[in-house]
Amino acid sequence: MSKVVKAKYTAEAVSGFNHRTAMEEASRCLLCHDAPCSEGCPAGTDPAKFIRSIRFRNVKGAAETIRENNILGGTCARVCPYDRLCEEACSRCGIDRPIEIGKLQRYAIEQEEIFNMKTLEAPAEKKAAKIACVGAGPASLACAAELAKAGYPVTIFEREEKAGGVLTYGIVPSRLPQAVIDHDIDQVKGLGVNFEFGKDVKADDLKGYDAVFIGTGLWATKIPDIEGKELKGVYAAADFLKEAKTKKEAFDPGKKVVVVGGGDVTVDCAVTAKLLGAEDVRIVYRRTLEEAPGNMTEFQYALELGIGVTTGMAPKALKGNGKLETAVFKGFRDENAEMQVSADTIVFATGQGPEDMSKIAPVKLTDKGTIDAASEGKTDQENYFAAGDIVNGGKTVVEAVAAGKEAAASMIAYLEKKGVK
Repeated sequence: MSKVVKAKYTAEAVSGFNHRTAMEEASRCLLCHDAPCSEGCPAGTDPAKFIRSIRFRNVKGAAETIRENNILGGTCARVCPYDRLCEEACSRCGIDRPIEIGKLQRYAIEQEEIFNMKTLEAPAEKKAAKIACVGAGPASLACAAELAKAGYPVTIFEREEKAGGVLTYGIVPSRLPQAVIDHDIDQVKGLGVNFEFGKDVKADDLKGYDAVFIGTGLWATKIPDIEGKELKGVYAAADFLKEAKTKKEAFDPGKKVVVVGGGDVTVDCAVTAKLLGAEDVRIVYRRTLEEAPGNMTEFQYALELGIGVTTGMAPKALKGNGKLETAVFKGFRDENAEMQVSADTIVFATGQGPEDMSKIAPVKLTDKGTIDAASEGKTDQENYFAAGDIVNGGKTVVEAVAAGKEAAASMIAYLEKKGVK
């Protein structure tokens, strides 16, 4: 693989604001008294407040507002679906176009890093409670940060070598550079949160903790039960993205790649294949593009890279002699339609499921195997809490952050009620 191709894979696809363009954009803000944009953020990042700070050249104040409310401010600035959250709620929509809130958030966090700003402080006096978070994904990181800010010592257990969960192992670097993730995680570490890597935690390991948070995400792969699924070259999306990010330049995506699905993960897989050297990449989705759950901006980027999109077709069978050679599709709504595509790699980005949670925690599960928890993160076991994808079945990063914060509030209330200090 050429170094040029690899550079495209790791280089951020969309550039951010510089000082001048950030000030110009912030000056467009109407400074609403009851800002609807702030109401539109699940994590409560408060765009109205940090945009006002940027407008009056208080960039550190902007970064402080973002970090106080969203510990993953840099990450969310790249992967948040702003177009249907805060930017959709922007009052400016009725005049011309919404404020580019995501880019302003990115600018503030980039300034934080450039000038090594200290935007968060943990209490000097630590409480005696012993708290564990299982998994180092967005929900766990947000939960741990809230607990640390309240003075609780927290240990995050992660079975992989790096923190971040889906951020580190499941999103293409051109959309979310690893350096951005690492900078966000450094803010969590700066609050005194302890990390233990390479540990596959079991229920017995968690005995003795006053409170436990489960934020393991969804990592069980799903591949349709069709002919040829055992052939070499058949991947689940999580495995494909993880292998690409860990092997880097040693990873060969194949020459002809088909990605099945219609979400953001689908686009990430297709872009990964294209930027790592695949000659022909095609997305195949069973419904129409208008029905696809993925961000249309991301689909547009895929099209600009020369990635094809075929709709109305669902996988029927995979053919090959030990190695994938042909993927056969059938019409999703037209039963008479059929399509054959030459491919040496096919990636199924059609959802992921939970791993066996009974091995980790004695909590009630749903019929889908996810943890049965209330919106506040409470499970049927009083000292066990859970949030994020392992509860909601897989939503956005910012929703995982919001859920992690809510769970932390429940944990603090529980510990205070129990008199554990």
